[in-house]
Amino acid sequence: MGIWLLNTFTTLALAGLLGGGAVLAAVVGALVVRRGFPHHVNGTHNEMIGVVLGMYAAIYGIILAFVVVAEWEGLNAAETNVALEASQTAEVLRDASAFPADQERRVTNAVGAYVRVVVDEQWPLMRAGEPDPGITNPEVTALYQAFQEYEPQTEAEKTYYAQSVSTLGEIAGARRTRLSDAQQSLPSLLNILVYGGALVMLPLTLLYGIRSLRANLMFVVSVAALIGVSLLLCLTLDHPFSGDLAVSPTPFKEGVLAQFWP
Repeated sequence: MGIWLLNTFTTLALAGLLGGGAVLAAVVGALVVRRGFPHHVNGTHNEMIGVVLGMYAAIYGIILAFVVVAEWEGLNAAETNVALEASQTAEVLRDASAFPADQERRVTNAVGAYVRVVVDEQWPLMRAGEPDPGITNPEVTALYQAFQEYEPQTEAEKTYYAQSVSTLGEIAGARRTRLSDAQQSLPSLLNILVYGGALVMLPLTLLYGIRSLRANLMFVVSVAALIGVSLLLCLTLDHPFSGDLAVSPTPFKEGVLAQFWP
């Protein structure tokens, strides 16, 4: 559901959907409470409600902070890993210039095929949260075979050969991490705490009695807007390869890898 929302609506539209929805619910709820329980505006139970609301807000705030920080670190880690995989792939391509022309051409073709499949075929599936490792398996196999079937002759070739083979292992590791990151999401328990907590937090604000209608609406609207923005932040950071803040495949199109793109 979260991935569908991120890929269907812009961040601005989601802000209106979550933030605007929370604000609308708060306003309607406040008016219903004032009309249905007119004595409630006297604030008879405000002292008790204030203590409960403050305690709950503190706990909920800590949970939100933990979730946002964890998701932000996950997004940064995914971006770093993609940049690392792209730079390692480019390194293999640069090292291939130390080999004879036929071998260099074979490595270049294998690298180009891998890069194009990653960006054109695997990335859309990652954006949908359904990465398929099998899509790039033939290209990875071809890249390994380009080295397995070649015997370096000179000392320079042997040095670059060993370095390239080592880098291939690092590329494979970065690829596995990238595919794993594409399936990243909050555990079910944290989802319940984040979204379920919002459903409890908002009604609590409606129980706080304020005589002035304007002041009451300002209170519930400000809390609802904060909750809506927090939920939006949690949603947009939850899936590193989906939505407007998604990790970009641009590193696979830069530097020496740019030769594979028109």
